[in-house]
Amino acid sequence: MRVLVNTSNGIANKESLERWATDHLGERLARFGDDLTTIEVQMTDENHGAKAGETDKRCMLEARIAGHAPIAVTNYAPDQNLAFRGAIDKLEHALDHTFGKLDRREHRVRDSLRKDVEASAEGSLQLQQEQPLS
Repeated sequence: MRVLVNTSNGIANKESLERWATDHLGERLARFGDDLTTIEVQMTDENHGAKAGETDKRCMLEARIAGHAPIAVTNYAPDQNLAFRGAIDKLEHALDHTFGKLDRREHRVRDSLRKDVEASAEGSLQLQQEQPLS
């Protein structure tokens, strides 16, 4: 899983931010690691550094899934740390939901146990008919 970090004006794009984001995403999303190709992080300062506020920082995460459409989430918070952590929570929930749907679709294609039970019942009925009564 590759992590790309982009920042806008007012937020320094330092190596430490990239390293921190990569490590934190790697820990939290490790269970999806085989399915995710890239995660793009976009940090922006909504007020462009002019003033602080309740929703001053925005973090948008976009996860690209092999063979499927990307999933994007956005979180607003007073600082980078809270914006990033909130976005990870949202992304983790979205990925759980997406992969849960994919699993359910795969299960629909498979034969159900009911069909297997019906087939084995038919087979045992044929065996009973073939065996002579003693």
